[in-house]
Amino acid sequence: MSLPDELSSHKIQFYVTTSYACGYLEGRASQSLVATPHNIVSQRHYNDLIKKGFRRSGKFTYKPYCELCNACIPIRINVKNFISSKSFKRNIKKHQHLKASVLPLSFHENHFKLYMEYQKTRHEKSKTTDDEVNQYSEFLLQSNIDSRLIQFQDQDDLKIISFVDVIDDGISAVYTFFDTNDKSFSYGTYSILWLINWCIEKKLDYVYLGYWIKESKKMNYKTHFKPFELFINNEWRSFNSEHDTIQLLNNIK
Repeated sequence: MSLPDELSSHKIQFYVTTSYACGYLEGRASQSLVATPHNIVSQRHYNDLIKKGFRRSGKFTYKPYCELCNACIPIRINVKNFISSKSFKRNIKKHQHLKASVLPLSFHENHFKLYMEYQKTRHEKSKTTDDEVNQYSEFLLQSNIDSRLIQFQDQDDLKIISFVDVIDDGISAVYTFFDTNDKSFSYGTYSILWLINWCIEKKLDYVYLGYWIKESKKMNYKTHFKPFELFINNEWRSFNSEHDTIQLLNNIK
């Protein structure tokens, strides 16, 4: 695979993990390509790696590297070309009462409580233990690069938390969780629309949304933000619909 030249000069190496159960597609095994040692993956390195399909989890920078599967495709939104549909405009109007605050990474009890409630609803986790606190901190509060958390409140009520990385050409959405009790609101969609507007304000080009997985209901919503770009065959390509994407992937296969 093609990697930035400056990575090799800083003794960054890449290893493939052992296989583990895929968290998105049932019955499949996953592997990841991880940049190591993690402590020398600097902001400049990460700027290059994310443009080649890598992501961050805690202090680790990785990308899917599965032998028998290529379902995970990096996706980003070029904010200059983004078209806000009528439903997106209604979404922004409906959520405009929320107050957003951009904060440094730090532990907040109410953030963790909302995180655990989200996990119980979406991932059926029923217990809070010391290990859960450690996992939360390692996953979301540890970073070698410019990372922030963004909290959205309805007066004093916490509604959304988004963790993001700020890179030289955009914002990478690391993880978002929200109040799942408010069924009449679309907090997940709003958080992405807010990031798009934030990118425009900061004069940045892209919102990186991680991986699009067509077969996963948790991940296939990302193509709703049009046009979108996918990293296919080591280059970013723009698409206006999921149908166009599927046609191209079928032709490649």
